Amino acid sequence: MPSLTTVLIAAGIFLLLVALQALFGAKHPVQRAAGGIVIGVGALAVVNLSGFFTGVSIPVSLFNIGVSAAGGIPGVTLLLLLNLIFQ
Repeated sequence: MPSLTTVLIAAGIFLLLVALQALFGAKHPVQRAAGGIVIGVGALAVVNLSGFFTGVSIPVSLFNIGVSAAGGIPGVTLLLLLNLIFQ
């Protein structure tokens, strides 16, 4: 069970993403923010599942999940590039 601090941080990041979507004029900011989170975590899962064939994977940690959720596909790409540089 996640701690209260983790839940509050996740909620704060989600609200920040909703505020950014609203600031940039999205018609449905909550749906766009939730969709970006789902796409980012899904991209992280796809990279790790395809790692068996490609040899490229990203370790799953709270930090990596947070970056992929907040950044979406560009966040996962950043994690892949950092993994390539510091490997």
